[in-house]
Amino acid sequence: MADNPKDLRYTKEHEWARRTGATVVVGVTAHAQEALGDVVYVDLPKVGASLVAGSSFGTVESTKAVSELFAPLGGKVVKVNQALADEPALINQDPYGKGWICEVEPSKPSELDALMDADAYAALLASAPA
Repeated sequence: MADNPKDLRYTKEHEWARRTGATVVVGVTAHAQEALGDVVYVDLPKVGASLVAGSSFGTVESTKAVSELFAPLGGKVVKVNQALADEPALINQDPYGKGWICEVEPSKPSELDALMDADAYAALLASAPA
């Protein structure tokens, strides 16, 4: 199992969020991409779309399944990772780097603080049935 970067916050649905100044970059965790298998398509949100914390904002399709993406916090999408349109496997290759999904301008930055830190996320994974 991959290490969970300490500078990120995590959701129980296996998304991560990284504060980058006034915005937050969002992606899926290494655990999620391992469970999905080979990612073949990502339905990205539109720039300007409003996200609601906990609500679906797109899907990731793999050779195994289609899984919804859930917003870790509310806000406006200011950027999407267009590279995923041509190379969705970036999510498998580099989930915490080149495989990011979108960048959000949070409506309530404090929502980020309510997410799990790396240790809490590791505990969630450890308690999940195998």
